[in-house]
Amino acid sequence: MNKSSSLISNLAWSSEIINPAGKRKVAEQIAAMVKDGDVLGVGSGSTVYMALLAISERIKAEGLNVLAIPTSIEISMFCSKLGIPLTSLFEHTPDWLFDGADEVDPNNWLIKGRGGAMFKEKLLISSSKVNYIIVDDSKLVPKLGTNFPVPVEVFPQALLHVEAGLKKLGANNIALRPAKGKDGSIITENGNLILDCRFDEIKDSLERDIKAITGVIESGLFIGYNLQILTADNN
Repeated sequence: MNKSSSLISNLAWSSEIINPAGKRKVAEQIAAMVKDGDVLGVGSGSTVYMALLAISERIKAEGLNVLAIPTSIEISMFCSKLGIPLTSLFEHTPDWLFDGADEVDPNNWLIKGRGGAMFKEKLLISSSKVNYIIVDDSKLVPKLGTNFPVPVEVFPQALLHVEAGLKKLGANNIALRPAKGKDGSIITENGNLILDCRFDEIKDSLERDIKAITGVIESGLFIGYNLQILTADNN
């Protein structure tokens, strides 16, 4: 960490952490799995943040050599604050990854992307040898779309073209996601826009059908990936 920077040393999680007790349990489980020499893919969200806190304590106590490949600028800054060295996919492949999710269905299909980092999240999940999705039981749903829409990252000038394509795929409610800390729409980690889309049915082909629309960078659907789901109930 840059010791001279109060911006990093005073960095705090930006929102209230829901169900902190349950998230702390899975965070501690993730931290216990870290081995000396591991290269970790590090996802986004509050559960991931709590896991980083626990991993940082192990690094300090045991002198572990660990490298992290984060999915977002925010998590990169927290790694810096906590003394967790960073690397990239140019230099390393993750030995394993941990990330959160907005929804998990019985097939281990996911909706992700509330933090606007789903492109990098999907890239790391596709690159990692083992992937752990850490959630509390509020994220377990009978079917995708129960509580959250499907986020779609869109190149800004393709917005209307993508909207038309999503309607053809059955999206019945499409909204440009607004930002909370700025005027206007949210901007993703890659400088794009997000459309939040509701579908009556999410079929196993929907992820690739959305990605096939010109102008779509990525969607928050994760269907058919090699994932292991860890919840507070697994402890």
